[in-house]
Amino acid sequence: MVMNRYVSKAVYLLFLSLVFVGYSSAVSAQVRNQLYLYYIEDYKDIAMEQQQKYKIPASITLAQGLLESGAGKGQLARKSNNHFGIKCHDWKGPAVYHDDDEEGECFRKYRHAEESYEDHSKFLTGRSRYASLFELRITDYKGWARGLQRCGYATDKAYASKLIKIIEDYDLDQYDKMAGKHKTSKKSTVVRNKNLPEDYTPHQVYKANGLIYVIVREGDLLSYIAAEFGFKTVGLADYNEIPVNYQLTEGDIIYLEKKNRKAQKPYQTHVVKGGESMYSISQRYGIRLKNLYKMNDKSSDYVATPGDVLKLR
Repeated sequence: MVMNRYVSKAVYLLFLSLVFVGYSSAVSAQVRNQLYLYYIEDYKDIAMEQQQKYKIPASITLAQGLLESGAGKGQLARKSNNHFGIKCHDWKGPAVYHDDDEEGECFRKYRHAEESYEDHSKFLTGRSRYASLFELRITDYKGWARGLQRCGYATDKAYASKLIKIIEDYDLDQYDKMAGKHKTSKKSTVVRNKNLPEDYTPHQVYKANGLIYVIVREGDLLSYIAAEFGFKTVGLADYNEIPVNYQLTEGDIIYLEKKNRKAQKPYQTHVVKGGESMYSISQRYGIRLKNLYKMNDKSSDYVATPGDVLKLR
C-alpha cells in the first residue's frame, strides 16, 4: 500500500508537469507574431544555405534579419532589400540614405533580398573583428549573439539579448541542425489569411520603438487588420490594450506585437500636451499603459494634464 501511494503521487505529479508543459507551449504558440512566422518561412532556406557556405549559424542570420528588417517590413528592407541594416562603409554599389544613429546615413541597396543575405555573410567573414566568432560551435547561438554585440555589430546594448530571445521564442536553433541536411531552396508555402474584402489594400508596416506597427486608415476595422496579418482580433486588441469592438480613428497606431515595459532610449520623459491622454502617450512610445501609470506613481483614474512631466523609463 505504501508503494502504491507513492507511485500514485508520482503519477499525479508527472501529470501536473505534463499539463504545465502543454499549457506553456500553447501560450508560447499563441503569442508568436504571425509576421515573424511568415518571414521565417520565406527566408529559412536562404539562411541555411548561408550557414553551409560561410559557417554562420542559420538561427543568428534569421534572428538578425527579423530584428534589423522589422520582419521584412521596415523601410530599408522594403525599398532597398537591405535586411541587416548594413551601412555603406567601403561599398561601391547602389545606396540609399536613411536616418539611424545619425541623420541621413548611407545604407547599401540590393536588387534582391538574397543579395542582402549573401552580403551579410561576406560582411562578417571579411572583417577581422568578427574572426573570433568563427571559433565558436555552429550551435552556440548565445555565444554568437553576445560576440556580435561585443564586436560592435550594433550600438544597442541589449542587442544580444534580443537576438537570443527571438531565437528561443521561435525555435530558430532547429535550423542550425537542419542546415547540414539542407539541399535546395523551396518556395514558401505560407498561406496568407484571405478573410478580407476583395478591394482591401494591404497596410504599409512601420517599425519604431523596437516594435512593428501600422497606421489606421479611414474605415479600418480592428478585425480587418487582424485578418490581414494573421492575428485573432482579441489578440491584436490585447497588444494595443483596447476592447475588440474599439472604434478606430484614422491615424491611430496599432501595434502588431506586445508593447514594451518602458520607452526605448533616448526617450526619458514626456511633457503632456493638450488633447493627450495616458493611453495616447503609451501608444506613442510603445509602452504598456499599466507600466506608464506605475512608473509615474499614478492611479488608473489619473488624467494627464498639459504641462505634467511623465517618466517614460
